[in-house]
Amino acid sequence: MKAIVVNENGGPEKVTFTEVDTPDPGPGQLQVAVETAGVNYLDIYQRQGAVAAPFVAGVEGVGRVIEVGLDVDADWVGRRVGWLSGLGRFAETVVLDENRVVAIPDDISTHDAVALLMQGITAHYLATNAFAIGTHSTVLVHSAAGGVGRLLTQVAHHLGATVIGTASTAEKRRIAVDNGADHAIDYANFAAAVADITERRGVDVVYDGVGRDTVEDGLKSLALRGILVVIGAASGPPPAIEFPTLAARSLSVMRGGPLHRPARRTGVARRGSVRMGPPGRHHHHDCRPVSIEGRSAGPQGSDVAPARRQAAHRRRPQRKSLTTGRGCARWSLTSCRVAGLSSLSHVRCAHAEVLRGEAFDQQRHTNDDHRSA
Repeated sequence: MKAIVVNENGGPEKVTFTEVDTPDPGPGQLQVAVETAGVNYLDIYQRQGAVAAPFVAGVEGVGRVIEVGLDVDADWVGRRVGWLSGLGRFAETVVLDENRVVAIPDDISTHDAVALLMQGITAHYLATNAFAIGTHSTVLVHSAAGGVGRLLTQVAHHLGATVIGTASTAEKRRIAVDNGADHAIDYANFAAAVADITERRGVDVVYDGVGRDTVEDGLKSLALRGILVVIGAASGPPPAIEFPTLAARSLSVMRGGPLHRPARRTGVARRGSVRMGPPGRHHHHDCRPVSIEGRSAGPQGSDVAPARRQAAHRRRPQRKSLTTGRGCARWSLTSCRVAGLSSLSHVRCAHAEVLRGEAFDQQRHTNDDHRSA
């Protein structure tokens, strides 16, 4: 079969398209014919040296199951699945652990599915695990017009948070506002801008995918007991942080990643199925509650009982169009596509550990109780 191989660590000139052996599925595994592979910053980091060459590149994609190994339900054969872990995914055929895939519903295109894998899972864990966003939260999202940034902005807005987004141009700041940001600011002197917006209180959490150029001012932007979540290094590796800097205001720093979050099959299945309840607030008269009915990672069935699905259909008119209103997002009733994503062809690299609405709404109340305490 054909595959994209990194022969030496370095630039893109080190990559070749060549023949490799077709892998066979072992116990607990699926053999999948790849339809589309997502390209992420992670692939660049690995090519540059995070993974020692030689290796077959790629961590994410969507394809159709063609064979299963021992102890795997044969009903998987013929199903479309998505994944975002391991190596060797830039190939015609891949082998995946059954507990590391998400079944893709028929009404979601392959391109839309791969656009919601890595980035969507990242946005979900940032809003629920790294920091539990609630209605009283104030958050700062760097690169708010990027792939993860705009998804995270929509989710944070849905949960009722006040969202401050940074972006480098006026057009990107407009995109951030269209996706739910209450304030969109430039990177220049953003700590001072955050202080003005929050009346010098600071934000509860900073989501930083920029790295070296923003970490220092990100710490200055935090409120008492705030947390800096570093999720990337677009400008270079973040600088070292001294403990006294954190101790002065009881700050926390974490460098997380989505691949460590869904450690169990239920984690991937849950995040691959979406039901978001009533949003915390709306700014636009045309916004409506979100209800996304995805499917679980099992070969059959949905995570929502048929009676509940029918009730949901009776309560909410089906909407197939994907549009974005100022300060809110509309979502398709029966798919996991994020509003506006279809028109953003460059956001093809990312997320499907998508959201379970009950968890979001329960989280919102839990976090509010914690804050009030």
